[in-house]
This record gives sequence, structure tokens and C-alpha cells, in this order.
Amino acid sequence: SGAKSILALKCFSSWTVFPLMSQYMDGTTSSSLFEARLGYEKFGKETHAYSVAYSRDEVREVRTFATKIIFNSVYQLKSFYDIAKGIPIGLRVNPGVSYSHSALADPARKFSRLGTVERGEIEDVISLISGVMFHCNCENDDFDAFMEILDTISEKFGWLLERMEWVTLGGGIYFTKEGYPIDAFCDKLAEFAKKHDIQVYLEPGESSITRSGYLVTTVLDIVHNEMDVAIVDAAANVHMPDLVTYQEPAKMDLPVDGPDAAYEYQIAGRTCLAGDIFGMYKFPAKLQVGSLIPIADAAGYTIVQKTWFNGVPMPSIVVKRQDGKVEVVRTFNYEEYLNSLS
Repeated sequence: SGAKSILALKCFSSWTVFPLMSQYMDGTTSSSLFEARLGYEKFGKETHAYSVAYSRDEVREVRTFATKIIFNSVYQLKSFYDIAKGIPIGLRVNPGVSYSHSALADPARKFSRLGTVERGEIEDVISLISGVMFHCNCENDDFDAFMEILDTISEKFGWLLERMEWVTLGGGIYFTKEGYPIDAFCDKLAEFAKKHDIQVYLEPGESSITRSGYLVTTVLDIVHNEMDVAIVDAAANVHMPDLVTYQEPAKMDLPVDGPDAAYEYQIAGRTCLAGDIFGMYKFPAKLQVGSLIPIADAAGYTIVQKTWFNGVPMPSIVVKRQDGKVEVVRTFNYEEYLNSLS
């Protein structure tokens, strides 16, 4: 396609595997100063720095290592241009179209603060920028919907794109889903780039680590209240909070829900929150205290969002290397819990 791919650190920041990922990706993109610094120090290559709102001191610091700075508003761009100038500067534009299953994650929702909407404002600073960001997808696995959004951007903002050197289409495009028309996707990106004579960037988060991680849990207790509930040594709201936020079940690679799966359990976490639930599943055999329950596809938005709520321990970070070696790269203890407080 000719597009460049930069890792969205807001989704996945486990830098112990960055040396591998950097062989296939062109850099990182961020949502804060700390993320940008992490990408610069641990990933290398291109370091795109974006934030919904910067402070002046943050811009001064990020300017020392970022390869691109993208501002969310014209006000911030004008306010900090004298500090940021000298490297490529971009502006986030809200195209007024988006794809999201939830209003919570819809970047083009009514009254959205994410990106500039007024053409006059954009034209006022067009000479100060070399690129633009259109981040308007969230878990978009519908290729037709993606094409419609891209065509709308092309038609509505062609006047802007023809003046730019690069454009980032953000993340949230689920092109790693099984059966996704990847060849047609690449053709569409190449066509868009050629039409506007512009370098396209993608910012995959979950699409860069699809099916690459597990949250391995152990059953601690099984209680019965009209149904069997297996309580594991993890917590949905602590370790996988998106499940609770969006009311989605966790994914399982176990042989669940098949014709031989006769034993149904609710898998629940160990915090005091009543809604700390991973989901309902049927298993081919009865669960026991000590049974392992590996939650699948668990790399995205987990390690970056985990909290110390209820004092529940953080899961260790374990990596299986390409040579098959299993390496425990990080464990967490009481002192780290203690030091996170005051």
C-alpha cells in the first residue's frame, strides 16, 4: 500500500517486545509526553507526538526528541508553534464522520473535542503544518464502511490534502480480523495516497497485537447462586477494564461452547465490584479450584490500563520468545503498590 505503520502506545506499551515489533513497524504514536518519550527511548524510528492538550513545558520537552508533533486544536498549534517549529507539525482534523460501536469511543460524537472542525480555522494555519490527522475509526472491521469514510475525507478535504506532505488515518481499523479483504484494503490506501500525492500513516493498536496475548488466571473458588460462578485470581475491572466499560465478554481459546461443553460457569474476578465479570462459558469438564483459565486476545488495552484497585496484585508480564523460551520479564509486589500511593 505504501502506507507506514506506527504503533499506538495507548493500546500496547510492553517495551520488552519492541525490538521485534520495530523490525516490521515504522515507529510509534502517542497520546501524552510520557508515551512519546517511551516510544523514543524503547522503540526508536519515527516518534509521533500527539496529545489532546499539551502544557507549554510538555511541548518544550517533547520537541527535543519527537520527529513529528500533532496538535489537537488551532489554539494550541498557534500558542506553541514557536517552540515546535523546526520539525514537521500536524493538526488533528475532525472530519465529522466516524465508525464506532459505542458513543464512548466515537471521536466524531456530538460536541467532540477531538480535532478541529472549522475550515476557516484550518486555512488560517495551513502554512504552518505539513500534515494532518484523521482519527475517526474504532474497531472498524467493515471494509465498506472504511472505504466510505476514506472517500468522504478525500472529497471533503481534498483542498487540504493537496497542500500536505503526510496524513495519518489513525488507528481503530481492524484489518487483522480473520477474513478481512487485506489486498483490497492495501489497494484503497495506495489509491488514496496517489490521488493526493501524500504519505499515508496508519496507527494500529490492537491490530498490531491481535491474538498475541493471554491473561492466564487460576480458579480460586466456585460459588453457586442459581448458577456456578468460578472466581479467578484476576479482575475484569482491574486487568481488562474495557470488558466492564463496554459490557463485552472476554475471549476464550478453550474448547468452550462446543457440542461436548456441558458445564456452564460464569467466570468472575476477585474484586468487590459486583460487575467484575469476564463472561459466561460452557466447558467440556467441571472446573476445579486450581483450574487454569487463559483469557485470550488480551494484550490490547490491558497492561496499559491495569490499576491497583482493591489492592489486587498486578499480573506478571511473561514473554514467549521466538525460539520458544518463556521469560518472566516483570513481576509486581507490595512495595510497588505501596509506592503508588502516598
